[in-house]
Amino acid sequence: MNTNILALMLAAGLLVACSKNDAPAKPGQALASVNGKEITVLQLNEELQRANVQAAQQQGAGKQLLEALIDRQLLQNEAAREKLDRDPKVVQAIERAKSLIVAQAYMQKKIGGIDKPGAAEVSEYYGKHPEFFARRKQFDMQQLIIDTSELSDELKLAADKARTLDDVAAWLDARRIKYVRGEASRTTSDLAPELAARLASMTPGRLFVVKEGARSMLVSITGIKDSPASLALAAPQIEKFLMTKRGKEAAEAELARLRAGARIEYLNLAALPGASQASAAAAGSPASPASPAGPTRSAAAGYEATARGVAGLK
Repeated sequence: MNTNILALMLAAGLLVACSKNDAPAKPGQALASVNGKEITVLQLNEELQRANVQAAQQQGAGKQLLEALIDRQLLQNEAAREKLDRDPKVVQAIERAKSLIVAQAYMQKKIGGIDKPGAAEVSEYYGKHPEFFARRKQFDMQQLIIDTSELSDELKLAADKARTLDDVAAWLDARRIKYVRGEASRTTSDLAPELAARLASMTPGRLFVVKEGARSMLVSITGIKDSPASLALAAPQIEKFLMTKRGKEAAEAELARLRAGARIEYLNLAALPGASQASAAAAGSPASPASPAGPTRSAAAGYEATARGVAGLK
């Protein structure tokens, strides 16, 4: 997990714990006491809800989460004893977490009542994107997965000359380069349109390379076949996609409205990390109001839409 995200989660958890421990528990609501600090049913219920624990599993999960709450309280007590809660970095992290939580709560309130798309809208989207549904294709592939650091020009040249993936594997074996074999199936719904079009034009057996961060894959297409998805199968995913898209658009519209009504001043842009005098001047002079027509940003991560159509239909 990204360390920044983990730090934010811990900060948010401590913030919630602080706010709840400051309030007196109702009689019979305390589940445990840690050096005089009570852990309540309300806290445990919130943890169960956040963990999305099903009703049948709540008893076992509740015991584990209660122990986790006790551990958290012990850590919080020790942190307070060492005055870490006054550390500027901790205070800043808590304030950032609080700001994010409050901002997201506002956005959820403003756009939480978005209407679901009707059957006609879902059907229209289905008809406009046959490449994802009615004319969907499935690509069956074999892969050799390696560290990206091993993806040299020499290996690329060997892959271009190879007739089969086994030839590439033999080349890797001869140079003692580690790899893992794998198989995968992807459809035009799962892939970016450009990549889907490229794969559709390839003949089975053709090799190509895909880089994914720290790992890369040498891929051979073993088969291409039609895999249409009916409207009945696609409808739930299309509805979810359209809801996500509406939420993103509503969030951006609300931010645009707030920016248009606010007086935003940019001060000391030259102090931005990596900023030069030229870039600061291009961004606008200090104390100049921001343009309401400027770019907006999506406010809630939960409303980040995909860059293309619906994926994952089986």
